[in-house]
Parts: sequence; structure tokens; C-alpha cells
Amino acid sequence: MKGGSVHVVPGLKVLYFGTPVVLVSSRNPDGTANLAPMSSAWWLGQHAMLGLGDSGRTTANLLRERECVLNLPSSAMADAVDRIALTTGRPDVPAHKLRQGYRYEPDKFAVAGLTAQPSELVQAPRVAECPVQLECRVIAAHPFAGAGVRATAFQVEVLRAYVEEELVIPGTSHVDPLRWDPLIMKFCEFFGGGHNVHPSRLAEGWEMPHRLGVAAG
Repeated sequence: MKGGSVHVVPGLKVLYFGTPVVLVSSRNPDGTANLAPMSSAWWLGQHAMLGLGDSGRTTANLLRERECVLNLPSSAMADAVDRIALTTGRPDVPAHKLRQGYRYEPDKFAVAGLTAQPSELVQAPRVAECPVQLECRVIAAHPFAGAGVRATAFQVEVLRAYVEEELVIPGTSHVDPLRWDPLIMKFCEFFGGGHNVHPSRLAEGWEMPHRLGVAAG
């Protein structure tokens, strides 16, 4: 093939080509906080779309409370995110999650070593260590189903954005893309600055092949 390469059809198991990791904080029925890492999120204007499996505590919380905080960790926070990668806020851990190595954890902030910070416009707390924090309300929830997938696509409106001061271009309301180094989930592996930055428990749970070397510090 002139000027190109041969394409194959491998039957890809996972399609996470590369999206930002988001720590979604929400409020449980008893008023305590839940914290869940996810990477099926995208933004358009002042809104975001979140894809969440229906078996998780976060989905139930968002459907009931209609609000959350989207906390965006930097690549330096990969270790904290990984500590809660195979945990769930549901005491009755679903069978498929048990097979992947998930366990029930009522205090994910403590396990991750992160600090819950009060929000101003929603009840769910922010993650103090995250450079970007977005307080949101749920606008709509759309059932999302496919082969082996039962999920909900949430449309949320960003009510207030908090950004670490050193990430903001002075005199503007814009984030400096040269300073902002988000944690990226690429095929269940953690990346930052184009490099694999931390081993992933999630990749092990999903039985993803490991051919990556963590970049030297």
C-alpha cells in the first residue's frame, strides 16, 4: 500500500484510546462521601458527558442527588488514583466486580490519601489535591446499553470551576496547556506527558496485557 500501512481487525476488547481520568465525588444516602475514578468523560462548552456503569454506587448517587464534583488529577497523582481503582462504595459487591478483584470500601478518600474539601454550590465534596475541580448538577441521564454493557450517560452542567492558580495564564480565564499535565487513562494504563507513569491495578483486573515500562522519575 503506497504511503500507508496494512490495517487489521483485531476485535478490540477495550476502546479507551486516551481520555482524562476524573475522580467523581458524590454523596451517599447516609450523607457520607463516595469517590470513584472514571475515564469516560468529555466536555462541550459548560457541560460534560459522563459514562458510568449501572452497577456502581456513583450512578445511584447521581440519579438520586442530581449533583457531583468532577475532580481532575494531575499525572503526579496516579498512585492515589490507583489505590482506589479496584474498590466500590457498594457493600454488596456485584459478582462481576468480585471476579475482577474489587472490594467494598466505605472511605475512599482515606484509602487514596486524599482530602475532602467542602463545595460551595453542591453537597458532594471536592478533592483538595486535584488541580481542577468542577462542581456540577445533573441535567439528564440517558440509558446506555450494548453487548455486555449496562450503563448511564449523564449530562452535567458545570456550575463552578476551581483551578490551581499556577495553571491559569496570568490576566486571563484560560488554563495554560503547557503547565496542565492531566492524568490520562489509555487502554487501562496511566499516562502523563506521553509516558506510562504508574502501574495499573485496573489493567490487572481487566486482564490487559502489560508491555509498558513506567518512566523513570
